[in-house]
Amino acid sequence: MISRTVTAVLDAPSTEVFAFLSRVENLPVWATDFARELKYENGEPMVVNGLGEFYFRIDANGDTGVIDMFAGPDETQMAIFPTRVVRLAPDRCAYTFTMFKAPETADELFEAQHRSLEREFENIRARFSRERADGS
Repeated sequence: MISRTVTAVLDAPSTEVFAFLSRVENLPVWATDFARELKYENGEPMVVNGLGEFYFRIDANGDTGVIDMFAGPDETQMAIFPTRVVRLAPDRCAYTFTMFKAPETADELFEAQHRSLEREFENIRARFSRERADGS
């Protein structure tokens, strides 16, 4: 199975990064290609993007830093996107996101989604950059 992993080292406490990324409400702030819009259907979060509407769920554990993200056309067909925030120092951490290519996904689409994820990681880096935190 083909996979792609993107990692960012951030100058921010792991608890702060985890708190932000583990909240579904923040998805449209950083995942601007994937979650162009966040809406709710029967109380369940759904993301809207150029490919359609997808159910979305986050299972997060602050003790381990794991933020498993799930997305799919319905609640029984959810693909997993495992992510994790790792503490490196008191004010430094790494955030890692892995995506897996489903057999039915065209290679070109998978690579386009990977490029999109790399762009979205720039949003994460910008949010937690030292310059932004210092106000400069």
